Amino acid sequence: MPSETLRNGTIVDLEIGPVAHGGHCVARHEGRVVFVRHTLPGERVRARLTDASPDASFWRADAVEVLEASPDRVPSAWPAAGPGGVGGGELAHVALPAQRAWKRAVLAEQLRRLAKLDLEPEVVAAPGDDARGGLAWRTRIDLHVDAEGRAGMRAYRSHDVLPLTDMPLATEHVAALGLFDRRWPAGSRIEAVAPADGSSALVLLDGAPFDLHSNRRDLRPNARAAVREHVDVAGTAYDYRVAAAGFWQVHREAPALLASRVLEAVGDVAGATVLDLYSGAGLFSAPLADAIGPDGRLVAVEGDERAVRDARRNAHDRPQVELHAGDVLDVLRGRRGAAPAVAAADVVVLDPPRTGAGRKVVDAIAALRPRRVVYVACDPAALARDVALLGERGWSDVTITGHDLFPMTHHLEAVAVLDR
Repeated sequence: MPSETLRNGTIVDLEIGPVAHGGHCVARHEGRVVFVRHTLPGERVRARLTDASPDASFWRADAVEVLEASPDRVPSAWPAAGPGGVGGGELAHVALPAQRAWKRAVLAEQLRRLAKLDLEPEVVAAPGDDARGGLAWRTRIDLHVDAEGRAGMRAYRSHDVLPLTDMPLATEHVAALGLFDRRWPAGSRIEAVAPADGSSALVLLDGAPFDLHSNRRDLRPNARAAVREHVDVAGTAYDYRVAAAGFWQVHREAPALLASRVLEAVGDVAGATVLDLYSGAGLFSAPLADAIGPDGRLVAVEGDERAVRDARRNAHDRPQVELHAGDVLDVLRGRRGAAPAVAAADVVVLDPPRTGAGRKVVDAIAALRPRRVVYVACDPAALARDVALLGERGWSDVTITGHDLFPMTHHLEAVAVLDR
């Protein structure tokens, strides 16, 4: 069928090529690039076009029938996230080892293309994930409610809410809340949090704490809206207060794994000046403060006021910690006539949002002349762009490890260690 006659919903046969960043593979139809979800390299599939604008530089499609399957294909661990389903489980048809190979290929390709680095970073599983089949790892989930009061998730690239009967990626403690077994106010949003140890679970309905027993929102000003997270970092126990609606790593093992990895990566920092940028509720700040000791200085910067309030509580007994609420660039450069928060640093740790740090923040980091930069990333492309910028400024000795903290999805975390 000629390309000019194709439209959304048309079925085409495709030969599937390599993986691409974003959870899809690349195919071609009459020379046009088609990004195809729910497939694997080397497969031949029948796919439904989902975005086939005649003027688009590429099209999108969902594989709806597999004509020749890859040996890495398995029965979907989450059929509701299949073609036409909810977002958030786009690799549920891929065997776990192949999921990690997929992510390793994407990470390596982004580093080659954007940072000109020929690396093959390892992507390692989190403890316990293989035994759980890559399921039951999310300690936090967000749900939406359809017009009939049923909890579900939005369809991929859509605002339509698809009701669910379960959410296989959620931990057993989240599943025990029974969120899919009741009716909710139509159009509302549900946020559920259950720390990895099963304590102090909390549900928010449209941002307010919700009592599952009385079936109503708790609108009191002093209603509990935070949870306690207990994290073991290199043999030391840390307790964190975290707002239920705030940011926290969602994989049950991620806080301990990433904090331990960062602590290992910074090396011996006793008495040093260390920056913790995009510091959130202080996951890294507390163990870093202990590592630098009372003679060191930890400067933590976070733009979210709620997270900073949590961080102040979490670091209240560590006088070597300085917390700065505000935009990272503003704090590093100084703002409204104020002096920069710090003039020099020995080590900089940063965990920026998905968009990365960017050129201006990298310039501000370079001006501090740290000997080492430890970068925690949740997006391979953003990491590669920032690694390239740091390399141009002298931090060219790079080691990167990927961590598969989002099984069944295309997402991963990576930790890069850069030295001058």
